[in-house]
Amino acid sequence: MQEQTMTNHALKEWAVAINALETGKTIMLLRKGGIHERNGHFQVAHKEILLYPTFEHQQPFLLKPEYANLVVPVTPGWHPETVRIGSWAEITDIFPVSDESIVNALLPFHIWNEYFISDRLKWKPRQPLYILLLRTYKLPREQEIPYCREYGGCKSWIDLAQPISRQGAQPVLSDSTYTQLVAQIRNIVSDKVYVSSI
Repeated sequence: MQEQTMTNHALKEWAVAINALETGKTIMLLRKGGIHERNGHFQVAHKEILLYPTFEHQQPFLLKPEYANLVVPVTPGWHPETVRIGSWAEITDIFPVSDESIVNALLPFHIWNEYFISDRLKWKPRQPLYILLLRTYKLPREQEIPYCREYGGCKSWIDLAQPISRQGAQPVLSDSTYTQLVAQIRNIVSDKVYVSSI
């Protein structure tokens, strides 16, 4: 039973996005995948993942103003000596979307701006933009883990050198609040795209 609460699978995401997930400001991530993704496109490797904050590629001009102001610029190639892991999440839904109007209709639910949406849809235009819905849980104590070179690079998924316990983690949003947000998002996309619940 104890083993089930341990995981070393992690999803890399901008620190500002992870902060928004951890504070209940969003349940949504938009992904096209990193340059070094397997088979060249984004895939969900694991359903339950630790949230690993990244800093190097955060771009304030792609964020809504209230989130752009939270980004601290770093020099290319910079990485922290240690990485703060403060939460894990369950990916509950995946929506592949190629229609810009659908993604624009979802603007109130995420932290990025219209320029980000347009930019992401135009990059690798034959591939959809994946909308992920995450039920986020705060760990009882934040973990500071040493940075490893293997964690770097443009990839979405990494395995940490040491697993972290999820035991005692508390959901950021209540069941009813999360269910209501998912329903609102599903209503926007479900008529137009295939909805995958995992």
